[in-house]
Amino acid sequence: AQQGHVREKVYGKQKIYFADQEQLPAASDAELRGLDGEIAARSGQLQALQQSCRHMEAELKDLNSSMTTPEIAREIEVLRKDCASYTEKLERIKSATNHVTPEEKEKVCREQQLYRREWRRRKRMATELLDAILEGYPKSKKQFFEEVGIETDEDHGVELPATT
Repeated sequence: AQQGHVREKVYGKQKIYFADQEQLPAASDAELRGLDGEIAARSGQLQALQQSCRHMEAELKDLNSSMTTPEIAREIEVLRKDCASYTEKLERIKSATNHVTPEEKEKVCREQQLYRREWRRRKRMATELLDAILEGYPKSKKQFFEEVGIETDEDHGVELPATT
């Protein structure tokens, strides 16, 4: 700094040293334009390389996440075994001799509707009877059910089947 090769700036307790640019030769406008062109060309090359790098990284990620040839071979073998077992099961079901005829199915559906209607009717009658008793009962419905020993469908998680 004392010889004039570098310059010194003081900021409080800190000192900063840097090259004295006045001793460097001044660049002409043509040289600056040439350097600017070179910077632009190198920036373009950098962007192209970065784009290529991103593309290759994405391709690498895809390849790393896909299955290898031996893994695919094992997967195909497992799927073929599953397919064979399902085909065998389908053949057993098709060859079964105890198919339900449409008449039998209709009969079962009618019986289910009859039983469901009867269940609703009886539940409604029991509910009406219990409501009539509870009108004059001094305690709660829950206490009455405990004293008498009544168990409801709801206590056991039973619901009326939906109509089909």
